Amino acid sequence: MDKRKTVITGLGAVTPLGLTVEESWERLCCGKSGIRRIEHFDTSPLKCQIAGTIPDFDPLNHLDRKTARRVDRTGQLFLAAALMAIEDAHLEVKKGEEYQVGTVGASALGACETFEKNHALVLSGKSQKVSPFFIVNMAANTIVGELAIFLGARGPQYFLQEACAAGTKAIGTAARLVEWGHADAVIVSAADAGITPTVMAGLDKSNALADSRWNEQPERASRPFDRDRSGFVPSEGAGALVIEDYSHALKRGAHIYAEVGGFGATCDAYHVTAPDPEGRSAAQCMRLAIEDAGLSPGEIEYINAHGTSTPANDVTETLAIKEIFGSYAYRIPISSNKSMIGHLWGGAGAVEAIFTIKTMASGVIPPTINLEHPDPSCDLDYVPNKARRAQVSTALKNSFGFGGINGCLVLKKFS
Repeated sequence: MDKRKTVITGLGAVTPLGLTVEESWERLCCGKSGIRRIEHFDTSPLKCQIAGTIPDFDPLNHLDRKTARRVDRTGQLFLAAALMAIEDAHLEVKKGEEYQVGTVGASALGACETFEKNHALVLSGKSQKVSPFFIVNMAANTIVGELAIFLGARGPQYFLQEACAAGTKAIGTAARLVEWGHADAVIVSAADAGITPTVMAGLDKSNALADSRWNEQPERASRPFDRDRSGFVPSEGAGALVIEDYSHALKRGAHIYAEVGGFGATCDAYHVTAPDPEGRSAAQCMRLAIEDAGLSPGEIEYINAHGTSTPANDVTETLAIKEIFGSYAYRIPISSNKSMIGHLWGGAGAVEAIFTIKTMASGVIPPTINLEHPDPSCDLDYVPNKARRAQVSTALKNSFGFGGINGCLVLKKFS
């Protein structure tokens, strides 16, 4: 059986830059930062007191009051993005098609807020007040079940908890389901909301975050590929896409944004947090995605980098790009959305894939802001500080997560 052509027909997002795809995209292209001081809990014990939060998100704009109260904040963001993508795609599950529509979810951290609130009740002697939905929420995959119930989708369902590559690998998983005929359409949503006291304390102890010098200048803290980067900035948010068989989309008259051209997945088998310093598996992951798309490296016109702003990742990703692209690596534009939205964990790959699609549609490559003093080891074209006009028809999206888990996508402009 030949692979079916797989396209993207719906987009939805909630990010530190905005409550919709368009709002987020507009601010991204303007080089705006969504990083701010954390205000919803006391951060005085922490070295890093900033994050990409979404203070104006109201779940009641998307969910009924009962659902909004019941699910974790990660679930609220997850469902909000998914419902926007479904609406954007004008997708309905008709009678007799229920088993041909699937759902795929992703998160790196799961229901952090749920755990912390209920654990605090137990520690204070109020076990009887623990939510009856505590276990349901803690099993973060159940939020995909919520989505399936809402849509009436009874097809394949997956939930990926695969660190910072989760969103990208969820898109790849959905594309595989469609390519091989296991579903005609799949709704993918990826989200995280780990800006909580315990998570931030744990990250603080790991020394993975931007250091305290940026607390008074939060918008300057995330600085991928810059000499003065000191760590990543954690964020909350969600991205969702509708992945669909081309003929199915054509039959129902759907608007097609882009094609999922290729997908690659590898692991470093090196360290639980640090990437392989030689970037071998990251390079192989890119190679697999490009080969899966039936392309050569020279046909990739833009790379949406993982670009975390950590000392290790940015150098490793640069090395891996050079290994795959050779001298062409110096001519291909690369940018990191995380310079403006921070690191959305499991949601990062989905949101950044959406921004990559917008790049191809608009002819605008968003910048890597805060790239003021390039690291000599990071000597490629990272589109510093200002957006750039460029026609992009084929792009590569990289995601590399804790545990050495890697996912890459090739996205093609639809024409």
